[in-house]
Amino acid sequence: MDIQGSRSPEMHEREAAAQGIALTYRLLDLAIPPHTGDDLAATLDTVKREGFAGVNVTHPFKQRIIALLDELSDEARAIGAVNTVVFQNGRSTGHNTDSYGFGEGFERQLGGVALNRVVQIGAGGAGAATAMAMVKLGCRDLVIVDPQANRAADLVGRLPGGVARAATRDIAEELAEADGIINATPIGMQGHPGIPIDPALLRAEMWVADVVYFPLETELLRAARAAGCRTAHGGDMAVFQAARAFDLFTGRTADRQRMAAGF
Repeated sequence: MDIQGSRSPEMHEREAAAQGIALTYRLLDLAIPPHTGDDLAATLDTVKREGFAGVNVTHPFKQRIIALLDELSDEARAIGAVNTVVFQNGRSTGHNTDSYGFGEGFERQLGGVALNRVVQIGAGGAGAATAMAMVKLGCRDLVIVDPQANRAADLVGRLPGGVARAATRDIAEELAEADGIINATPIGMQGHPGIPIDPALLRAEMWVADVVYFPLETELLRAARAAGCRTAHGGDMAVFQAARAFDLFTGRTADRQRMAAGF
């Protein structure tokens, strides 16, 4: 995935400067030569050897990287995906700050909405994080939809509380009684245009959340607003996951309000 539009360097470096920390955040895009998608292990070894405090990991490596790490935080292990790696004392530890980020962003934009039934599209690394956040927020019936049925089933098996299930019916049937829908796929972001569902399935009484933040205004969110739905963009998730990652990288506490104001 092309990450050249990522705002992570700007967010981390600006917050570090505000706290008087000398911090450089580099983009290492495995989609751009001389890198290849097979360079994950070599890249991890290189940044560790060069003295990086850590790295953030994005699609499609959030699950692949787990086998390359020395340790996992409890949350990363439960979620089954890693988006933040910290190097300390010669060891690499994987963390997941996406779930925290999504939960915080959801509460800011959609706090108080009904969570009786939520349909989530996507069971990959981002989907694992958003699903865990939904469980923690009190969702009663979380329906996971993914083109790979086994991936949806695997995610359901990792989630606590017994409230999640893999979709067994057509998505139109699942959405008919849903309070809300989450897009946890890259569909809609720059380089992955499109919309993950038929807009005709949207109802005004539903809410719609998207993990995509580049652009903030995805085709899904435009269609949802046109249908009268409340919406949540992926910008807050990006900010709050970055803030938690900043905490882990630096040992300092990021100013959440300052980071959000500068996004």
